[in-house]
Amino acid sequence: MNAEHFFDQLWQDYIQITPQAEQIKQLFAATDGTVINDHVAFRTFADTPLQLDNLEPLILEMGYERQGSYDFTAKKLRAHSFIHPDPAVPKIFVSELLTDQLSPAAQQIIARYTAQIESQALSQAVFWSGRHWDVPTFAEYQALMEESEYGAWLLAIGVRVNHFTVSINHLTSTNCIRDTLQRVKDAGYAVNTVGGEVKGTPESLLEQGSTLADRQAYTFAGDDVQEIPTCFYEFALRHPDDQGVVYQGFIEANADKIFESTNAS
Repeated sequence: MNAEHFFDQLWQDYIQITPQAEQIKQLFAATDGTVINDHVAFRTFADTPLQLDNLEPLILEMGYERQGSYDFTAKKLRAHSFIHPDPAVPKIFVSELLTDQLSPAAQQIIARYTAQIESQALSQAVFWSGRHWDVPTFAEYQALMEESEYGAWLLAIGVRVNHFTVSINHLTSTNCIRDTLQRVKDAGYAVNTVGGEVKGTPESLLEQGSTLADRQAYTFAGDDVQEIPTCFYEFALRHPDDQGVVYQGFIEANADKIFESTNAS
């Protein structure tokens, strides 16, 4: 599968549970024309057939190379970022939950469902495949949320794109992330304020911000309908280094706060 088709499929799946993204994209398209995507991100469970090491070859097959690796100790995650030789193709960020570092109770909840994942040949379609396990109970979701919001989100939503990202560098109406976020707020969308609305600085070469995730009714086991967070829309502004080269990587401290965009509270 080529990258263009991959991202088209991802977007169509994404906006089904993140309607704000299409609305915000159109908001900027009205003044800026084409809205360029900086990167997308995915979540998965370690030590399963869908672990990071099994997803990586699918990304490399599309012409990407691994760009960097990251550890999020507090959230018990590890991640890789991937970059394509064509600068017009968005970057990809994939993280996985290190379930063996969770409490025994949380591990038991997750294992009950990940044991249902079948080992099979994977294609790029896995990135919009959703759950590979039964629907959890709301009580399990809540219990996991107490320890790992990331894990609770993944257990309910499954393997689907977590967010797309507007490249502020490619906007014509502004080159300021604060102005961008203000425009989003003025349109009625809430933004993630954990660590401040803007994560990062020009000196760190990457500034990021995001909306709070959309919320939708979700039917848990036993026909228990509850409203939960789905996905969000991010905004990134990349700065040049001393040699004038625009930074293309990711910063752990920024990403750590961006993860909070799907918090239930």
